[in-house]
Amino acid sequence: MLKRRPRGVLEIGLATFEAAWKGRSEHLPHWAEYPDALVERVGFRAGGGLGWRLSALRTPRPRTAPWKIVVVTGAPSWAEYWSAALANAGPDREMVVVDRPGFGASQPADAVTDIAVQAKALAPLLDAAPGQRVLLVGQSYGAAIATLMASADPEKVDALVLLSGLFGDMGPTASRLVELGRHIQGVIPRDLRNAITEVLAQRSQLPVVREALRGLGMPIHIIHGDADDFAPVEAARALAEDLAEKPSLVFTAVPNLNHFLNEGPPEQVLEPLEAVIAAAPEPSDARPNLGERLRRLWSVLNARLAAFAPHAPSALKSET
Repeated sequence: MLKRRPRGVLEIGLATFEAAWKGRSEHLPHWAEYPDALVERVGFRAGGGLGWRLSALRTPRPRTAPWKIVVVTGAPSWAEYWSAALANAGPDREMVVVDRPGFGASQPADAVTDIAVQAKALAPLLDAAPGQRVLLVGQSYGAAIATLMASADPEKVDALVLLSGLFGDMGPTASRLVELGRHIQGVIPRDLRNAITEVLAQRSQLPVVREALRGLGMPIHIIHGDADDFAPVEAARALAEDLAEKPSLVFTAVPNLNHFLNEGPPEQVLEPLEAVIAAAPEPSDARPNLGERLRRLWSVLNARLAAFAPHAPSALKSET
């Protein structure tokens, strides 16, 4: 009988050491749980001319699904922990969950601390089939990256979900783990080391993210477990209050759930996402008026200028 996927801080930490020792990118290979007909691993070229090869898990579909759900995961970034959600997504949903740069089977090997560069790298995930709509989900640390992705390509995103979003304010458990990791970075596996490096470098970049949030016109849903001790629900509520002037913003506190909504039964995370899809307004066939087009152009230019930073490229079945 196959062992279950590791759960909890201690089990996941031990599994990370074991995977590094055995040269695996997954703690428990996704194919050991689900056949490729349900969940398959794919590779794609990073955007922004970065030259990296990135890895993701997705749901194969024989025909184009009406909605594509794109998930940008947290730190560490392991798509495998969304396997159950992927396998249980409905046939009319395409779902793709990425191992971000520096994690899993994705390049480069080192941490990419600039979230704007990560947003550029992940931009190809927003490419959709004609007529297909996109729900972009940023989980934990990935919430800030997803925000910049939506800001750079607003016409490609029909709704944005900030799921258990980490915007600099860490709860007691996350604070202890980051402080411990900071002191032992030299001896822990790459994925844990890169996660610590990312989180420590995040705070100074958040003003650009908050400004990008203010400029977004698509529906924004902040979904947060009220028992989250990694990213406190109070911080998520404060973010929602700070954006209260946006009529398209919805804040939902999920009772009795922690930071990892994707770790429980699949419906625990799929039902809130389906609620967002159900609430999404129908797309308009009319071209936006001049004022709206100028506003969108200004939002994109402002985000790209603010996020500009030099970068250098580093030296799986292809998705794009």
